[in-house]
Amino acid sequence: MLTAALGRWTLLLPPLAAVLLALVWGRTLPNAVATVAGLVLVLAVLAAVHHAEVVAHRVGEPLGSLVLAVAVTVIEVALIVTLMVDSAAKNATLARDTVFAAVMITCNGIVGLCLLLGSLRTRVAVFNPEGTGAALATVATLATLSLALPSFTTSTPGPNFSPTQLTFASVAALVLYGLFVTTQTVRHREYFLPPELIDRPAADPQHGETHDELPTNRETATSLVLLMVALVAVVGLAKTVSPTIEHGVTAAGLPASVMGVVIAMLVLLPETIAAVRAARRDEVQTGLNLALGSAMASIGLTIPAVALASVWLSGPLVLGLSASHLVLLALTVAVGTLTVIPGRATPLQGGVHLSVLAAYVVLAVSP
Repeated sequence: MLTAALGRWTLLLPPLAAVLLALVWGRTLPNAVATVAGLVLVLAVLAAVHHAEVVAHRVGEPLGSLVLAVAVTVIEVALIVTLMVDSAAKNATLARDTVFAAVMITCNGIVGLCLLLGSLRTRVAVFNPEGTGAALATVATLATLSLALPSFTTSTPGPNFSPTQLTFASVAALVLYGLFVTTQTVRHREYFLPPELIDRPAADPQHGETHDELPTNRETATSLVLLMVALVAVVGLAKTVSPTIEHGVTAAGLPASVMGVVIAMLVLLPETIAAVRAARRDEVQTGLNLALGSAMASIGLTIPAVALASVWLSGPLVLGLSASHLVLLALTVAVGTLTVIPGRATPLQGGVHLSVLAAYVVLAVSP
């Protein structure tokens, strides 16, 4: 019975995490309890990955990539908003730091890992440049409109948007994200499929594969429910252990912006695991869809959410990037463009992206 229970841990973990959340919610946790909560939090993230992959496999690519991207963004938005509600003035830059960290992690970290693993496996990683290029262009536009422009506007002092500018950036983010989702799932779905699947006849055109047994409707529904439970537990537990993390960051003498990096790393763990698994299966396109889709959802959904929350928050909402981060953003867009254009990549391109991420981490710790 114990072996069977351990074998079904992904079914047991979400409700257990929810129970733990109910027990610790609203309490100041000792370090030992916070450590246990952090461990359960990581396991809940891994369970969420599993159940999101089950749902994604049932609905097929590229729609499946959106499932995890949107689920992860829900975690990010909920966590940012709850932390800002607790202390709006203290966390004025939290949304900016977290979103930019998500962009750096996805566009350089996850993309770099996918290209490196895929090219090491087959010598050259092949992907669809039409869809990947469209995704990168959307991410670059969203990041520029939401994070770069506030550093240069003059209507308000500091790197802040005026109410009119913030409204425009929020609406533009939602519209661009909606257009991309429509393009990816309806009008030009083939742009986001692996090149070898576009012209391959398949018994099931929705999934492009014939040898994998699809989950049943009951299994898919179960995974969807458990995914929602796991996401709620992750958000709640992350909120509960965040004071301990903040204390650790302060005690280590690190900049406050590191908190945004920690949040982004935490919420993007499911995407990273899923993308690495896809790359190891020689499904580089799926990994790139996950990475760029997450970056897009992070900006396109988080910025409007925090803009709406700023209506009742007392503190400022700082979105403008610093000079060093603007340089890293420009470098990421330039390197990403040169990577995407050929539709093929070697380990060199993967290493270049990972080096940009390493530079971002070093500057986050030692600005």
